[in-house]
Amino acid sequence: MENLFNGAVIGSGRSGATAAYELAKKGIKTILIEKETLPRYKTCGGGFVYRGLRNMPFSVDEAIDIKFNEVDILFGAKNLSFKTKREKPIISMVMRDQFDHLIVKKSQAEGVELLENTKVENLIFHEDYTQIETSQGKINTKFIIAADGALSPTAKLTGWEETRRMSPALEYEITVSDETFKKLAESARFDIDAAPQGYGWCFPKANHLSVGLGCTMKSSKKINLKKAYQEYLKMLGIKEVLSEEAHGFIIPTSPRTDGFVKKNVFLTGDAAGFADPITAEGISNAIASGLMAAHAIIESQLNVEKAETLYLEKLNKKLLPELETGIKLAKIFYGQKKLRNILLKKHGQRAAEYMTDIFMGDSTYPQNFYAKVKQKFKIPF
Repeated sequence: MENLFNGAVIGSGRSGATAAYELAKKGIKTILIEKETLPRYKTCGGGFVYRGLRNMPFSVDEAIDIKFNEVDILFGAKNLSFKTKREKPIISMVMRDQFDHLIVKKSQAEGVELLENTKVENLIFHEDYTQIETSQGKINTKFIIAADGALSPTAKLTGWEETRRMSPALEYEITVSDETFKKLAESARFDIDAAPQGYGWCFPKANHLSVGLGCTMKSSKKINLKKAYQEYLKMLGIKEVLSEEAHGFIIPTSPRTDGFVKKNVFLTGDAAGFADPITAEGISNAIASGLMAAHAIIESQLNVEKAETLYLEKLNKKLLPELETGIKLAKIFYGQKKLRNILLKKHGQRAAEYMTDIFMGDSTYPQNFYAKVKQKFKIPF
């Protein structure tokens, strides 16, 4: 069959580009389909925690603006603040256009064929392959990795229903005075409760700030993130914004409940709902799941049923249990603020250190902690 690929990756973000790189590195004929022309701006806070950095199969230093070995976590309402430090960077700042494009170029160097400015319009499933109908023609492939983000048209075309929790977020790329920038550029900052059922972030980039707010839980009240943003600027001490560019987006903060593989389509990253339920950080798990999908295909020797089994085994080994625990802990962290603050007054620094260990990839969310707290404080969920 002409124009037959063993792997087609839809979406050239961090998950898709990394998956394509791994497939091509093992000699698997792979095409990477991207709806935009690269490099393209991608709405994202751009905080890349170390657990993701350590998973990268090559150096991405040239796409990193700043690395921070210190992180500030603040709870303004209760005057609780914590600082953690590590020898290696806890969080690195990237602009997603540069970061994603670097990974794409690395995948092309391994032999990946890139198809830019191409929209996927339909999927026709056959017994041994799938035909992808695109705005640039038809592509035949044995495997599809859907890494096309939170909205994932590929998932919809394949038949997935929407079962993820979708969390709203608002991000501003802003420039401020040199004096203000210098004051805020010393560390990455998280302000818990700056947004309802969520937090605000202030991430310094090379010459500007990424300031945003995200809500990780469902709220019974209408959330006005623009108003929360103005209040957050005051909290940060930003009196004047010289320029700003606003981007609204949604983050899936819970995984799909109806599986991650259908037919020969494997979901990764935000398409699967793999962002951290507490922090909404999605880059590290997107990369991890992209690698898992690629490795499952490679290890299966291009057997679809075996690849599906391997992918689910890899997800269930660590990622899915951690997300499940994270969802439960988020209910305490954002939904039981009085209880949370009582615990933080006693164990706040210890909790901050543990969260940092999770960012570093040295620990996972403690599965027994939720059960102990639920029993002790009689939490009804």
